[in-house]
Amino acid sequence: MTAAPTIAEEILDLKRERRAILLAHHYQEAEIQELADFTGDSLELARAAREAEGDVIAFCGVWFMAETAKVLNPSRIVIVPDKNASCSLVEGCPVEPIREYRERNPDHVIVSYINTSIEVKAESDILCTSSNAVRVVNSIPADKTILFLPDRNLGNYVQKQTGRRNLRIWQGSCIVHNTFPVRRLLDAKAQYPDALVVAHPECPQAVLDHSDFVGSTSAIIRYCEEHAGEDFIVMTESGVNFSLERVAPTSRFHYVKNENCNCSECPFMRLNTLEKLRDSLRTLEPRVEVAPELIARALLPLERMLALK
Repeated sequence: MTAAPTIAEEILDLKRERRAILLAHHYQEAEIQELADFTGDSLELARAAREAEGDVIAFCGVWFMAETAKVLNPSRIVIVPDKNASCSLVEGCPVEPIREYRERNPDHVIVSYINTSIEVKAESDILCTSSNAVRVVNSIPADKTILFLPDRNLGNYVQKQTGRRNLRIWQGSCIVHNTFPVRRLLDAKAQYPDALVVAHPECPQAVLDHSDFVGSTSAIIRYCEEHAGEDFIVMTESGVNFSLERVAPTSRFHYVKNENCNCSECPFMRLNTLEKLRDSLRTLEPRVEVAPELIARALLPLERMLALK
């Protein structure tokens, strides 16, 4: 008797049938990352989406990332396993006050982190990710006032790295990174005194002050690969462990729990499962739909970001 196919095998069969490419963020469950055609952070996934081939993009991340993929691939079907996979930064930055700010300050430059809704992106002059935020801000004339949104910790980090730039910083935050308490980091450093601390710039400044390296998710992975064999205290979402162990199998990775859930997991990222991915490939739902006019407006700041080297 032939054994019934596993869910993973069903997904691979559906991928071939649908001519689909599977993109996965580093914070997804390991079982999803294992099936992905490409795994990356927000910037890498944006570039991968632009270069994607096939008819369907199955985006295993959160909704704003899939919206970005749709903007870059308007003729392709873009699906997400769970439509409720949102982001606290998106939810904390509605478009209405951004439009009002634009009307009041037409000469200011709006720099939006990619962790924003498609409507906010459309109101922006240029986008950024944690990988290139400093480079994006430095590309803007020094005499310009900049509204940086929506993550205050990333904004403060960029302000510090770029010097005396006139940044007005939106007061949003990530429910994972912002709630890493420095006291728990110090406890971890006492427990693992030889460990290197790597942190995402969405963490509070007090955490960054005690870090050996600060960078985007992919930059953290590269740093750990370059220092393979070391112990690391990792101040970002623990889903990155799959990629870290793949590039640095002789290292040991330790994670600090945050205040919200006594864990280091993003509840939105963890909504996507193998079962939901299989079902979304079967039905091609939930499907990301963006109006052509909105695509045209959001594409301009997105392309400005992607054009930066």
